[in-house]
Amino acid sequence: MTMEMSQHSPPFQNNIGRNTKVAILAGGLGTRFAEETDLKPKPMISVGEFPILWHLMKYFSVFSFENFFIATGYKGEIIRSYFANYHTTGGSIVVDLGSGEIQNYAVPPEQWKVHLFDTGQATMTGGRIKRMEEWLRGSEPFIVTYGDGLANIDLHALMQFHRSHGKLATVTAVRPPSRFGALNFDGDRVDSFSEKPQTGEGWINGGFMVFNEEIFDYLHGDSDILERAGLECLAADDELMAFRHDGYWQCMDTLRDKIHLEEAWNSGNAPWKIWSERTALKVVRAA
Repeated sequence: MTMEMSQHSPPFQNNIGRNTKVAILAGGLGTRFAEETDLKPKPMISVGEFPILWHLMKYFSVFSFENFFIATGYKGEIIRSYFANYHTTGGSIVVDLGSGEIQNYAVPPEQWKVHLFDTGQATMTGGRIKRMEEWLRGSEPFIVTYGDGLANIDLHALMQFHRSHGKLATVTAVRPPSRFGALNFDGDRVDSFSEKPQTGEGWINGGFMVFNEEIFDYLHGDSDILERAGLECLAADDELMAFRHDGYWQCMDTLRDKIHLEEAWNSGNAPWKIWSERTALKVVRAA
């Protein structure tokens, strides 16, 4: 199945995401960003004024997915501090230095419930999900994705597709942008040139995976890699289906990727930004 969202077209609100848990892998080292990841984990690298992790969660919340389970590891305290202090860093406050009391004039509009788990420094991706088993298990399928990738996937269609096929797992298949421009010929004449076309490469795992609770039967400990112990074995057992996404998808593996995401955000036309401007703060106390 292939599905994508129209750019800047918020989805119709329904109850598909209300009870769905979203697990985000945010514990890796991010060694290709040494200058930045010496100070923070890769999901906390900013795209514009917000961490890429925030962009990802904001996108999920447009579809009413607001129950997040974040697997932290390397410098996880930075992520925990960010959310623990979210109201004081993202809204307007008054601080009484005499009493130490802090009150909010207004708070950010996000109504997310964020569960933060320390899943270890060296734990592999499957091990991180296994460590959260107690909280992710249940009758409803749950989503797992990487904390360093953005897309304009129709998440409601993804969930509907997963429920329709009856298998244990769904992986979102994407075509990453080509590293090179594409030449299209008419004889020896260049008919057209596409700068890094989205369809320049084959299909790959783009994250945004959906699992039934039986996935935990495939994961056993910290050394398990989700893509091997999970996806490879599920495919061998004929329990893995692909939701093909032809639209925008971009990971942040290199500085070049970060620059691409920054340029998209600063242009005002970022394909993943389908929410309204973040200006409406809920007033809780008059000045």
